[in-house]
Amino acid sequence: MKLTLKESEISQSIKQTSSIEELEIIRIKYLGKQGLVTNELRILSSLSNEEKKNRGKELNKIKNFIEQEIFEKRNYLNKKKIDEKIQNEKIDVTLPPRDYLTGKIHPISQSVDKIINIFSQMGFNVADGPDIETDFNNFTALNIPENHPAREMQDTFYIHTDEKDPKVLRTHTSPVQVRTMMSTKPPIRIIVPGRTYRSDSDSTHSPMFTQCEGLFVDNKTTMSELKGCLIDFLKEFFEIKDLKYRFRPSYFPFTEPSAEMDIAYKKVNNVIKIGDGEDWLEILGCGMVNPKVLENCNIDSKVYRGWAFGMGVERLSMLKYGIKDIRSFFETDFRWIENYGFNPFDLNSKSGI
Repeated sequence: MKLTLKESEISQSIKQTSSIEELEIIRIKYLGKQGLVTNELRILSSLSNEEKKNRGKELNKIKNFIEQEIFEKRNYLNKKKIDEKIQNEKIDVTLPPRDYLTGKIHPISQSVDKIINIFSQMGFNVADGPDIETDFNNFTALNIPENHPAREMQDTFYIHTDEKDPKVLRTHTSPVQVRTMMSTKPPIRIIVPGRTYRSDSDSTHSPMFTQCEGLFVDNKTTMSELKGCLIDFLKEFFEIKDLKYRFRPSYFPFTEPSAEMDIAYKKVNNVIKIGDGEDWLEILGCGMVNPKVLENCNIDSKVYRGWAFGMGVERLSMLKYGIKDIRSFFETDFRWIENYGFNPFDLNSKSGI
C-alpha cells in the first residue's frame, strides 16, 4: 500500500495558516487521535514484518516532519502576536505628561531636601550608612551602657544572628557618625539623614521614622557655634526670621554638656502657630560630643572636640506643613499626598529647593 501523505502538501497547508487556532486544526487533522498519521500507524499491525518495517519508517519520518513544521510555525505566530501587541500598546514617552499623572514629592522627601540644602550652604557634607547596624556602633561606641533602657527589646528591633556582636535595626543615625569618625580624620563636618527604627507607634510616634543628625569635630569648636548653627537652621527651615527659641540643659550619654532646643508656639483656632507664644515645643537634642565617644572612635579627645545634634524629620514636617498625625506619612493615601505633596517642578520658596 502506497503512502498518500506528502510532505510538500502538508508543509504548504501549515505555511498558509495565519493563527494558532488554524494551526491546531491541522495538527489534529494529522496527529490527533483520529488523525491521518495516527490511523496509518494503527494499521501497521496488519502488515507483514517487512512492510511494517518500511511503512513504520516512513510514518515516523512524516510524523517528525509535521511536528517540526508545526513547532516552527507556532513560534513564528507567537512572535508575530507579541510584536503586534508591542506595536499597538506602545507608549510614546516623548509626549508631555498629562496633568492627572503628575507625581508629587512626599513631605518627608521635601523636608530632607530642604535640610540638606540649608546645611550644605554651611559647609556640611551628607553621610550615609546601613539600616542594619552592630550593637557596638549603635550603642557601645556612643557611651550607652549595657543596662541602658534604650537597649531593651521594647525599644529596639534586634536581629538574631550567630555572630558575637548582635545586629539591630538602627535606633538613630548616630552609627553613621561612629563610622565616619573611625574612618576619617578631623576636621569632620557631616549631616546624616536616614530611616531609623524603634518599637513605638501612636499619633506622634512611628516604628519607622526619619532622623537627621549632624556632627562637627575639630580642635577648637565651642557650644556657642553649635547654638548659632541650629538657630540659623531653624530660622531658615521654618522661614521665620524672629523665631523665638530656648535651650534647656538635658542628658544624653553621647554628649556632655547636653541640651534640648525648644521653639515657642501658640494655638490659634486650635491650629499650632510656631515661632511665637508662651508655650514651648521640643524640636531637637544637641550637645558637645562626650570625650568617651571620641576615644571609642580612635580620636584623641585631648586634641579634638566636637558637637552633635539630632532631630526628627517627621516632627519638623508636621510643624511646617500642618500635619497632625505622624502615621499619615506612611499610609499611602493618594488623597493625602495630593493635598500635602509638592509639585516637583515648583521651584519657589515653598518647595525648599
